[in-house]
Amino acid sequence: MKLSRAARIILVGAPGVGKGTQTKRLLERFPQLSAISSGDLLRENVRARTPLGIKAEAVMKSGSLVPDTLMLRLIHHELSTRGFLSRPLASPFLLSSTSMSDPLSATSFVDPYPPPTTPSPHSSSPTTSFILDGFPRTAPQATRLDSTIDINLVVNITTPLPALLARIQTRWVHAPSGRTYNESFNKPRTPGLDDLTGEPLVRRDDDKAETYMERLKTFADINGPLLNHYRQKGILWDVEGDTSDEITPKLVDEVLRRFG
Repeated sequence: MKLSRAARIILVGAPGVGKGTQTKRLLERFPQLSAISSGDLLRENVRARTPLGIKAEAVMKSGSLVPDTLMLRLIHHELSTRGFLSRPLASPFLLSSTSMSDPLSATSFVDPYPPPTTPSPHSSSPTTSFILDGFPRTAPQATRLDSTIDINLVVNITTPLPALLARIQTRWVHAPSGRTYNESFNKPRTPGLDDLTGEPLVRRDDDKAETYMERLKTFADINGPLLNHYRQKGILWDVEGDTSDEITPKLVDEVLRRFG
């Protein structure tokens, strides 16, 4: 299947709803789509010891969350590097002379190309289509993202609670990457091992039913304002199903309708 114009997509849904599965299936059906994971980008920068990675690692080791401004720089730089934005970033993350001695300092970075206050011009080519994963998670983050990237479809995936509870109890995770598998669907090629690395899969402590219900309440409190933000922008689309197999055809049809 081919797209005729650029799709810039965010998938939203409760933990265990199958966002990763739907992303994987969309990538298989639409080769022009790319997946951009804020978590993967952060881990890659930390592992590669880039200036941004050094600063982010110091923030995380201090017990704090990585600031939205750093995540936006990271995403903006990735999109520019891939040629998805017409405004290039030649060298977006430079260390100042004080950065190594004080990586948490507000002046640790000299950013000659900060994310703009209005969305950067996007290429309209369908080959610049992407699914953004992991950001934004809150309405304030979405507002900041609006100033950088012109998202044109937000998919709200919902599944009834009994089906979600059954699903998380058969879920396995590759901890270093965050990739998820399920015994009922999306099984790993080799039981108990990650498809890409061959490393062992584990069960998450917070996938226990009691813990999951607490996570779900926190998610609902945060997700409501996020959905309202995108609903007001006119780019929110809701899809519901008991299983990923039920949701996928609806999602594929909607992407084709909007961008095919």
